[in-house]
Amino acid sequence: MRKLPEHFTRFVEKYPEVGEAHRRLGAAAAQAGPLDAKTTALVKLAVAIGAGGEGAGHSAARKALDAGCSADELRHVAILSVTTLGFPSMMRGLAWVEDVLGDE
Repeated sequence: MRKLPEHFTRFVEKYPEVGEAHRRLGAAAAQAGPLDAKTTALVKLAVAIGAGGEGAGHSAARKALDAGCSADELRHVAILSVTTLGFPSMMRGLAWVEDVLGDE
């Protein structure tokens, strides 16, 4: 597993109960349906791009790689957003993916 962003780890250290509740909620959501870990990770990346959340996009891209997704799969998720979100939003999401891939 990759090193978590420092601002997140500081938050969890300061508010451990909130961090644990967030972790449990994410686990419960992941287990609530039939999607496998890889598909779930790609969906979460798509949602982060659609919501315009840079931190969420970076996090989702890192977690998708950890779940076994390829760089091309992450790029494809971003590119698929073009018809729903528009070109600028797609490019923003693709940039977040490339940020994470550049750290690899």
